[in-house]
Amino acid sequence: MSKVGQRGVLSENMPCLLLLLLFLIQAWPVKPQQAYDRNIFILAGQSNMAGRGGVVNNTATWDGVVSPQSRPNPSVLKLDAHLTWVAAREPLDADIDSAKTNGVGPGMAFANWVLEKHPEFGLIGLVPCAIGGSNISEWERGKELYNQMIKRAKASLRDGGTIRALLWYQGETDTVNLHDAQLYQTRVHKFFLDVRDDLRSPLLPIIQVALASGSGPYIEMVRQAQLGIDLLNLRTVDAHGLPLQPDGLHLSTPAQVHLGQMMADAFLQFVPSSNPNYNVSPILNEAIRLYNYAFYVNMLPLFSTMYPTFL
Repeated sequence: MSKVGQRGVLSENMPCLLLLLLFLIQAWPVKPQQAYDRNIFILAGQSNMAGRGGVVNNTATWDGVVSPQSRPNPSVLKLDAHLTWVAAREPLDADIDSAKTNGVGPGMAFANWVLEKHPEFGLIGLVPCAIGGSNISEWERGKELYNQMIKRAKASLRDGGTIRALLWYQGETDTVNLHDAQLYQTRVHKFFLDVRDDLRSPLLPIIQVALASGSGPYIEMVRQAQLGIDLLNLRTVDAHGLPLQPDGLHLSTPAQVHLGQMMADAFLQFVPSSNPNYNVSPILNEAIRLYNYAFYVNMLPLFSTMYPTFL
């Protein structure tokens, strides 16, 4: 084929290749990089998940002390009460568990520890949902606390991201009544399954905390219920023995930091040692790959004619 003929074939094919590239990119819109990278964690339960570290006993005030492990990080966001992503900082639940005084919880220490262990992990989005004093029966499917948690979880996905795990710390209130303690395992097991079902994530990792304390005499009964749950992709972190505030119920600030790191270590058991690169859409990568392949296939005959000595 003459040079003119080869150029004619190239000129005829190039518009088609460009159209193919544009179609592939427009058919699957590329999400903004931050949204695409966002790793989302739901934080639910009662007061020790909401955070009471540093809340001064009998004064309903927080001492404002934040450990270095819990300080703000530009790679950690939270979904606020208005369903808007904002910079995450302690106390995480101040606008969620708003009827109570909130202090340091495990959430920020969890996020910072994940990023310290895996710097390439990407942006973290925390979705606080914990409410102090809540009984497991209040987290039943269809009730207000459950519905609000699912609403917030789904809202966190509106502009991209993936829910990576549920972090759950609850049960102190269920130690007061024998009936509640006896039913705890059945209720929380159903709760976990309902969450996975409503989020359409049947293998969603769940990090559960076994109680460090309780409001009543049946602490050990609830603890054994938590430790005895057999569920795929469930990890239970035992908070027993962690330092408590003077009230004997809530974890101290150092204990919350330690718990957050324990929960992070449990979650990281689900994370491969080498994470895939989430910075660029795989659809865009494939479009570019196809375009480059087609471009070079069509350019090769012309290149070989113009520069035969290089081949």
